[in-house]
Amino acid sequence: MTQAPDSTSPDQRAPLTLAEGACLGLVATGHRHGWALVRDLARDGELGGVWTLSRPLTYRAIDRLVERGCLTRAGREPGVGPERTLLSITPEGTRALSEWLATPVTHLRDVRTDFLVKLSLARRLEVDRLAMIEAQERILQPIVEAVAASVAKDGDDLAQLWRVESSKSVAEFLRQARAQLER
Repeated sequence: MTQAPDSTSPDQRAPLTLAEGACLGLVATGHRHGWALVRDLARDGELGGVWTLSRPLTYRAIDRLVERGCLTRAGREPGVGPERTLLSITPEGTRALSEWLATPVTHLRDVRTDFLVKLSLARRLEVDRLAMIEAQERILQPIVEAVAASVAKDGDDLAQLWRVESSKSVAEFLRQARAQLER
């Protein structure tokens, strides 16, 4: 007997990008249309204070989430200007968002963007941020230790100095964030 082919394309199973995760998270927090996402991700928006996304890239991420089956377009809402297409998260979207939020970043440089966006959305969604921080610490601790151990012998490698100091800063940020949430 042959097995039925998997109808889910590889793209649908791929991890969410930062733009997709941010947009999906905003819909999950109650944003009902693309323009609301654009405003929240703008430089002066609440999430835009952490990470910004332009209007065209926001709508591209929404289209991609619809293609992946994470969002549906569910009617229209009149407003000032053109009618707004309402967005609704699907069960697949809820699963993908939960998985994305629970997945720690694997590069120190991504703590400033990806992880802070995840923490901001987790706060809004009332997801356990302490568990997220502890998981992030477990993933990054060996990297921080390896960077600290690789200090250049001649002491004149400024790029290496940057890596060492920024890794220490990330570790300290996670320690303080954990302590703040443990109170």
